[in-house]
Amino acid sequence: MIPTSDFSKSSPAEDGLDKLSYYASKLSVDFVDIAGVIDQIDDHTNAQLKTLGQVRGKVDEMLTGNTRVSTAIDTINETTHETLEIVVKSVENIQSAGNRTQELANWVQSLDQRITAIEETINSAQSNNSAISAIAKQVNILAINAKIEAAHAGDAGRGFAVVAEAIKELSRKTATAAEGISDSIITFSDWVDALRGESSQAGENAAGVQSEAEETDLALSGIAEYVRMINTDVKDIKINATAVHEAVEEFHRGFADMGEALEQTATGIHSARTRADQMVDQSEILVQSSVMLGGATQDCRFIDEVQSRAAEITCQIENGISNGNISVTDLFSKNYTPVNGSNPAQFMTSFTHFTDKIFPEVQEAALELDKSVVFCAAINRDGYISTHNNKFSKPQGNDPVWNMANCRNRCIFNDKVGLKAGNNKEPFLLQVYRRDMGGGEFITMKDVSSPIFINNKLWGGLRLAYTTE
Repeated sequence: MIPTSDFSKSSPAEDGLDKLSYYASKLSVDFVDIAGVIDQIDDHTNAQLKTLGQVRGKVDEMLTGNTRVSTAIDTINETTHETLEIVVKSVENIQSAGNRTQELANWVQSLDQRITAIEETINSAQSNNSAISAIAKQVNILAINAKIEAAHAGDAGRGFAVVAEAIKELSRKTATAAEGISDSIITFSDWVDALRGESSQAGENAAGVQSEAEETDLALSGIAEYVRMINTDVKDIKINATAVHEAVEEFHRGFADMGEALEQTATGIHSARTRADQMVDQSEILVQSSVMLGGATQDCRFIDEVQSRAAEITCQIENGISNGNISVTDLFSKNYTPVNGSNPAQFMTSFTHFTDKIFPEVQEAALELDKSVVFCAAINRDGYISTHNNKFSKPQGNDPVWNMANCRNRCIFNDKVGLKAGNNKEPFLLQVYRRDMGGGEFITMKDVSSPIFINNKLWGGLRLAYTTE
């Protein structure tokens, strides 16, 4: 049996060894607390590094995207500048054409006045031609009368008769010409009337063209002005985009420096975490060695308890083998069959039902040792706990979080503490660790275990866990 804690012994050597065991035990708890804090910092740092990597990727994407935007803005700036020149030139050409159109429209509209003047001239010519025709008729009558008088005059009137005949012929030709002129004037008048109708329609169209030309001129002027404004805005965007690009590049450099510093810090923290874990292992060895040398600590009664209970379980297993209730092959089986629908995952093996029969009596009795005892359960070398304490062996429900806290039987706990407890071959192993209680809360636990050998072959160990407060 390992001696209990008593610092009033008279032997200085024993008193010194007890103190060594006591402070080694306290030191191991402190190391675990420190290691736990470093673990949290390391986890947080790794999470920050992961987030940093994601953000860095986004910054790279932003920088690349900003570069593409800057390039696009340069292209837009050039395009809008070229477009402005083209629009201004087009507006000038269209305005020039519009001016010519307006001149033509004005000329078409003035054509009506000119046609009116032509009509007046035609009417005047027709009136004059009518007068000529009337005169020709009158002359013709006079010529006939003169010819008659010349005939009455005899030989003396022959010369006058010749003149009268000539005047008659001239009158006839004049009348004929007047008729032809009258016909031409009538035809020309018809043409002018038709031209007036067409010019009237053309005048209306010209007025519409003139109005539309004015509106078009205003619209084109507006377009040119808008294009100038767009070109100015694009230049402003280019200036701002350049400033943003420079700021993003500066941010990228600063972010890269911050990332490098965080990576260095993370490396240092991870190294400290590794060394802290090593210190925890070394403190456990120190406690275990001092206790095995005879030093007394507050853990001695828990160590005695777990060794005694492990011996009971070993005896019951060997009796089961002798009675044929379980074979050695089944006892050491590594075939784990998942329980359908379990969450967290539970497993069955060829020895699960056997341990359900013999483990509870031993394990439940160990819970009565002290109120600080949390659980007592046997674990094999793979970290499999087939049979747990009754309070941790409830049927699973639909809530995985509740299941994790209340349905811990038939589960594999292949964490560091569980695997060390299942593979330890020393008379006992004392481990200190932080147990996650959820919601970011942890409590410091001690886990003392003792190996279970079956036919001189290590099957696993019996764990007795208790709080340090």
